[in-house]
Amino acid sequence: MKGQMPQEESAPSELERRGLGGSEGRKASEPPRYLAVARIRRPWGLRGFVKIDVWTDFPERFRRPGRFFVGEDYRPIWLEHGRIFKGQWLVKFAGYDTPEASGELRNQILYISAEDAMPLGEDEYYIHEIIGLEVWSDEGERLGLVTDVIETGANDVYVVDWQGKTLLLPAISQVILSIDREARRMVVHLMEGLVP
Repeated sequence: MKGQMPQEESAPSELERRGLGGSEGRKASEPPRYLAVARIRRPWGLRGFVKIDVWTDFPERFRRPGRFFVGEDYRPIWLEHGRIFKGQWLVKFAGYDTPEASGELRNQILYISAEDAMPLGEDEYYIHEIIGLEVWSDEGERLGLVTDVIETGANDVYVVDWQGKTLLLPAISQVILSIDREARRMVVHLMEGLVP
């Protein structure tokens, strides 16, 4: 479906929650360097495991060893092991072998490099790819920029700043006609009832 966006990455602030970690010092049109995938909650057990809140549609990445980044300074950290226990993800990082050591990670955001993001299908987009797109109607009128994405149960809704008003565009094929990642442009059809 057009506009379907797996949340490879999300975090607590609105920008970070939408996968825009590592955004400082970059222009809005540049892709982020890091994408948030989880929040580290607290130690679990005696061997340094921690509980995490998963913010990605690809949680299988926590099952295999690999490089992650943690905290506001994006410190590299190596995942040794991950598993699910009673519906909760538990992960173990190299060098954090006790509850006291892993407690230092409590409440920090866990990131991946944007280069390590999972590839998406043809009509799938990450939220950070949608925010900032220039929106044009199929009649050639510039409507504004996408400022936010609202995730609903049925389909996402793109929020566009349009002439000082908020224009809400459902991410459905009847409304979203095309998205050009390279040109940073979205073409839409304004169905009756969409214009405020």
